[in-house]
Amino acid sequence: MSKPTPQRIRLLVVDDSAVARRAICKAVAADPRIEVVGTAADAYQARDLIIELNPDVLTLDVHMPRMDGLSFLKILQQHHSVPVVILSSMTPAGSELALLALQAGAVEVVGKPGNDEAIAELSERLIECVWAAATTRRRTALRIPGPTPAAVPEYSGTDAATRLIVIGASTGGVEALRTVLPRLPANMPAILIAQHIPATFSAIMAQHLSALCRFPVREAVAGEMLHPGLALVAPGNRHLSVERTAKGYRVQVSDSPPVRHCRPSVDVLFRSAAESAGRNAIAALLTGMGNDGARGMQLLHAAGARTIAESEESSAIFGMPQAAIQLGVVERVVSLEEMPRTFIELLREHTSR
Repeated sequence: MSKPTPQRIRLLVVDDSAVARRAICKAVAADPRIEVVGTAADAYQARDLIIELNPDVLTLDVHMPRMDGLSFLKILQQHHSVPVVILSSMTPAGSELALLALQAGAVEVVGKPGNDEAIAELSERLIECVWAAATTRRRTALRIPGPTPAAVPEYSGTDAATRLIVIGASTGGVEALRTVLPRLPANMPAILIAQHIPATFSAIMAQHLSALCRFPVREAVAGEMLHPGLALVAPGNRHLSVERTAKGYRVQVSDSPPVRHCRPSVDVLFRSAAESAGRNAIAALLTGMGNDGARGMQLLHAAGARTIAESEESSAIFGMPQAAIQLGVVERVVSLEEMPRTFIELLREHTSR
């Protein structure tokens, strides 16, 4: 079962900037259910306050003196179960560290603007991440499986160009993708991914995934044509959709308004897949807070697509998969370990029809 949410979330803020600490405290103060029980300027102060205050959640900067946030996180994961939300600068170096922090066990990452005072503008996002961290099950550093051909049957279908796989995820989704995608064969139908992630972080995430997979993974570019053996990720803070043309599937990227506070929106991707691919699509909804993707999966299900949701047992947060399951539009509920094989089974079933 998912970890119960405390009635009042006790938060410890760790950042070497006094301005940033004040801004974070101000940002989360908008939610009376979150109580900042302490602040720390470095990892050593944080260590002492964790022992003294026993917080429910920690926000942690990655660039700090004496000990950087990533090193502290790795130590913390070995000795204390407090969930961690990372604040990382939206630079290539900051994005790289943020992805490494997620791999090391952080629950979520928030893009930190160049001006510390501007953190207060991220109030809604920070509050959402603190709540997600408070409800997530214990996360530890992930051991990433390599591409193991024996683990999943090869896909030998001849209809890969007409098939489409769409995946949606939020909190915990980066690590879920790192578990599923590397185990898929190289000749899979095109894969489109909507992962809730800050702008600038998605390109680094795609690079990390591509290094692990048997097929290229990269950020989607508007107007790009799809083909088997390619996975595209929605650019951070932009919607990703797909359309059917005379030459095949083509992706579009949009700056249109967020849908239910989400951009990229899983619903936007899933809705477009229902319209363009219909019964030729397979949709998977992975871990995440909220209900993004549930309505889109309902449309896919009605169009004859095959639908999968991650099980509660493997989800960091069961919110998004559960919302789709409750609508009665999920055909199979499987763990992350079972998902690669499930993709192949569904592809084979479609080919044999």
